[in-house]
Amino acid sequence: MANAPAVIGVLTEPAPPTWWRANRHKVLLVLGLIGGIYLGTHSSDAAPRTDTPRPAHTAPVDPSTDSTVNPAPRPTPSH
Repeated sequence: MANAPAVIGVLTEPAPPTWWRANRHKVLLVLGLIGGIYLGTHSSDAAPRTDTPRPAHTAPVDPSTDSTVNPAPRPTPSH
């Protein structure tokens, strides 16, 4: 009879990953988002925001003085 093949090694299942190894991408994502928001809201090189005063109320446009209004053409008077 033929000799049985020699055993070179035994395969075993690897150990389950640790919590850090399984979730580090999530932790780094959250830290990156928090850091980005912090830097975006606390950067000082942006121009200070100035609110321009607005009128409290504006009058409606008078069509006789507004050049953007195109009224219907008027019939020409016949003599």
